[in-house]
Amino acid sequence: MDIDQNSLARSGSQLALGSVFWVLCVQYYVVQVIAALAWKLPFSLAQNSISDLGNTVCGAYGSRVVCSPLHGLMNASFVVLGLLMAVGAFLIYLGLPWGRLTSAGLACLAIAGLGTILVGAFPENTVSALHIVGAALPFAVGNIGLVFLGLAAGIPKWLRWYALISGIVALLALAFFLTNNYLGLGLGGLERLVAYPQTIG
Repeated sequence: MDIDQNSLARSGSQLALGSVFWVLCVQYYVVQVIAALAWKLPFSLAQNSISDLGNTVCGAYGSRVVCSPLHGLMNASFVVLGLLMAVGAFLIYLGLPWGRLTSAGLACLAIAGLGTILVGAFPENTVSALHIVGAALPFAVGNIGLVFLGLAAGIPKWLRWYALISGIVALLALAFFLTNNYLGLGLGGLERLVAYPQTIG
């Protein structure tokens, strides 16, 4: 009985700690606002990508002009976000004997976290190939993970619906994003539709 109680206590602690890690992901949105307000030029949610906030130089980048004085803070935020996502998913996985779909969903979110670390470690204007790979992991694998969680049992029904709808919408948005069809939202607006629901969830 003592072993069972210890095991339950340990599982509860892992779930609680993993949940705290995920809640701390809110820092990502706070830092975005701070970094955007520091721009020398007007920052556009519609036209500027999230990664523009981490661009390390001032000047033309693609079709945009970027200048982010707090790029170091933003890139650190990406790395922290990735760590929080990955470690949080791992701790939550350890907390209970989840079914296959939930385990797959948590694994996808952990992989998405590793990709987010790459995004911060390699800003868009540095090693672009690694930055793109890093962004692709949360955009594709992370949102597939949301769909898995939405189809899984063992988590609250409202959260399953949120995960399923968010994952489907984000993956559809990703398809349009990859074909440069921004649906009137602009590059930055559509990118946020791909990225934000996952982190909010």
